[in-house]
Amino acid sequence: MATGLLALLDDVAALVKVSAASLDDVPTQVAKTTGKVSGIVIDDTAVTPKYVVGLDPKRELSIIFQIAKKSLINKALFLGPAALVLGYFAPSIIPYLLMVGGAFLCFEGYEKVHSMFSKSKHESQDEPTKEMEIITPQELEKQRVGSAVRTDFILSAEIMAIAYATVAETPLLTQIVVLLVVAIFITILVYGFVGLIVKADDIGLHMAQDKFHPTTQKIGRSIVKSMPKFLTILGYIGTAAMLWVGAEIIAHGLPFMHHPLESLEHTFAGVPALGWLVKVILLALGGVILGAIIAKIVGLVHKLFKKDPAKKVTH
Repeated sequence: MATGLLALLDDVAALVKVSAASLDDVPTQVAKTTGKVSGIVIDDTAVTPKYVVGLDPKRELSIIFQIAKKSLINKALFLGPAALVLGYFAPSIIPYLLMVGGAFLCFEGYEKVHSMFSKSKHESQDEPTKEMEIITPQELEKQRVGSAVRTDFILSAEIMAIAYATVAETPLLTQIVVLLVVAIFITILVYGFVGLIVKADDIGLHMAQDKFHPTTQKIGRSIVKSMPKFLTILGYIGTAAMLWVGAEIIAHGLPFMHHPLESLEHTFAGVPALGWLVKVILLALGGVILGAIIAKIVGLVHKLFKKDPAKKVTH
């Protein structure tokens, strides 16, 4: 009896040691995963502020909190567990799902690039429609939150899939903890920074008040003046990151593209920063090309299934 109890305690102690050793590796895995999803994080951060522009400033932080809460729920309760289940039962599917997501990022990135160079498209989007004229602030807020959550869901799916791929060879406990920590850390990082960006104008105006030191006032005015340019630059960075990340995901899933990228890195081994820059530029250009091809296909499919009102016969 005593021998059996001692053996059980030894097994428990061994399990605890294995679990502790596994958890010791969590910070390293989280850091590695965060580095790999940095492009998507940048894109998520750059895209989100537009969803609160034009709404009641008093509601901005509340709206960001709503989006962040739903983003965390999606990552922690749906996307993370889905990645674990797929990784256990059908791991071979994950690379293809990643590539589909990468293709979507290239498509979205191309659409943004196209809209930047299409003045007529901007003008048509800026013209108020009847629906926009009669919509209530509450309905507009609800629509913005829903649209932001949908965009975030796709980016979050990519983040959690990449996170799982990073820890796929580690023990199950490590996988669960890393995915949960990544979900929480990335959500706080993205939406904390988004909140700071959105309220930067208010912070700058507060600092520019006469009750503060002239230097503080000057900094406050500089913040207010620089925010429009900063948001524009952030948008460009987000678009570039979307194209780069999307193309890199696809390239890593295709051996005939993955090996040339590795060769490129070896070519610039003496100057790693230059090698990284060249790789990013090539991937971004590849992302634009792939996005343009997908956009053409989507356009053709849309025309094919779109009903022509002229062909309808009225009786």
